[in-house]
Amino acid sequence: MRFSPDSPLVIWRLIDGKAGHEKQSQGLAEALGRHVATKIHEIPVNSPLSSLFDWLLGRFPAGRGLPVPHLLIGAGHRTHLSLLAARRAWGGRAVVLMQPSLPLCLFDLCLIPAHDQPPARSNVIATRGALNTARPSRQHDAGLGLILVGGPSGHFGWDSRQVIRNIAEIVRKMPDIRWRLTTSRRTPADFLDSLSRTGLPNLEIVPADATPPGWLETELARAGQAWVTEDSVSMVYEALTAGCAVGLLRLPRQGDSRVARGVDQLISDNWVTPFEAWQPGQPLLAAPEGFDEAERCARRILEKWFA
Repeated sequence: MRFSPDSPLVIWRLIDGKAGHEKQSQGLAEALGRHVATKIHEIPVNSPLSSLFDWLLGRFPAGRGLPVPHLLIGAGHRTHLSLLAARRAWGGRAVVLMQPSLPLCLFDLCLIPAHDQPPARSNVIATRGALNTARPSRQHDAGLGLILVGGPSGHFGWDSRQVIRNIAEIVRKMPDIRWRLTTSRRTPADFLDSLSRTGLPNLEIVPADATPPGWLETELARAGQAWVTEDSVSMVYEALTAGCAVGLLRLPRQGDSRVARGVDQLISDNWVTPFEAWQPGQPLLAAPEGFDEAERCARRILEKWFA
């Protein structure tokens, strides 16, 4: 369907039920909506097998009754075949976030993190990290600090004792800062019990399951600095996008992975401060002003197809 500035840009956002994936496509859709009027429809995807048959047969039943799309956006492997099925049945441009499991040439645009080393192609944009819903903020309070704790992953191991020692040192050496800490679904169950025994009066603990939607974005917009365990790469980039000064709580590595190399690149580029380089009283490093990959990609999409 042709786009007219007099009518909304119709976006079908294909979702797979994974919060991290959905946050990426939401971030892009919201960024587009800051430039043009949009009408966004969220469509849960079917199983890969059902989506394969839909693609081959040129059908996408979930689109019935919806406005014909200008853009189809999906993040996560389970959305890939559904993107192709929806485009074949209803038209629109298929935009995939992250490295797809299918050939790049099948999609109209691929937004792929640079640490995945995507090829230079006309339908590929290399991004610095994953897109997210954070927004650059000028309201940071130097008296507020945020600590974001992840857990074991395929790229990083875990050492609760070391993480707690580092957190305790940071909090005790900056007693004038009001610290707030949250966890993730991967944080070991006994971590918070062990942390609470350290007796840190200026540290408030907010478990992940106690945070409402949008809590992290609100806190990042206010915090003067954020410390993040390095396994939580998505939260590192959310903090950088928000304009926070960012410190890294180090973890044992599970080999030389692309994700770990991406973290090392942030350190080399002086965007983040690793714990071992931190000196109390010295400001943490931050991303260049204006860093916002969802905004950059939204502008590229609008210039490419809807100018």
